[in-house]
Amino acid sequence: MTVRTRTVPRQIKPELEHELVRSPNMGYEPSSEVGFVRCLAHGFPTPLARWHYHDEYELHLITATSGKVFVGDWIGPFQPGQLVLTGPRLPHNWVTMDLPDGGVAERDLVIQFAHDPLVHASQTIPELSEILPLLERARHGIEFFGVSEIAHTHWHKVKRAHGLRRFTAFCEFLADLAACNDYRLLSSAQLQSNDDDTSIDLINSVLSRITDQLAESHSAAALAAELGMSESRFSRFFRKATGNTFTDFVNRVRISRACQLLMDTDQQITHICYEVGFNSVANFNRRFLEIKGMKPSDFRRQSLTRFSGAH
Repeated sequence: MTVRTRTVPRQIKPELEHELVRSPNMGYEPSSEVGFVRCLAHGFPTPLARWHYHDEYELHLITATSGKVFVGDWIGPFQPGQLVLTGPRLPHNWVTMDLPDGGVAERDLVIQFAHDPLVHASQTIPELSEILPLLERARHGIEFFGVSEIAHTHWHKVKRAHGLRRFTAFCEFLADLAACNDYRLLSSAQLQSNDDDTSIDLINSVLSRITDQLAESHSAAALAAELGMSESRFSRFFRKATGNTFTDFVNRVRISRACQLLMDTDQQITHICYEVGFNSVANFNRRFLEIKGMKPSDFRRQSLTRFSGAH
């Protein structure tokens, strides 16, 4: 009799970047010379090239080469002019597919900044509160459109400036991004409620129920009754808060979780399908294609290339 040993699924996690590795030799401004805002320009290939995350926001302006960009569970194309803002602890990577012999001296212009100083300052400086919705969206990664030229100008203005002038140049950049309406969110589902605290707490409890119990059957009618609402009122409330119908949101959260499992483990796709709450592989494949633009098997295959790319 052959005894089969159980294999533990492989875990493929992004690398956490610490301040200690940010050497000026790799293009970082010395921490002793910068304050809240730090600029970084790098080419490719580079030791910075890896699937990673960190505590800061990063604004990336791609200036050369094209390929695939990975932000959280998002996989899409990039080319010169792409501008993306990634939020704290959101894994990301740019993988060049058309690298010329000898590489390129400049591929990515980056601005790094922390979360807490801006949020704390906005409590006493009302003008800064204008950028808080932008920071909230950045949790999912934001790709901006039609702003590459002005972003290039802004980046160099920030880079040349120091002290208070750098901060004011940085604020001008953020103000333009906060006012930009031509963008898309890249990773998973969005909570966009502007309601009062009670409504936000209520929708958060509903979302937590969905995300914590993905494999369970979720019914808008049952949740509405639980909250003392009619189903139509609950549907309006839910759509206002999330930007999606209840069914679409549940499907998006399930597909987002499936993306994580496809990227981070070796579990079979059929197993993942049922683990995230779908009761049919055909339905899972159909929803995955609708939301991610590719089949689960293609997503897993393409996701493996995220380890060969850049900062």
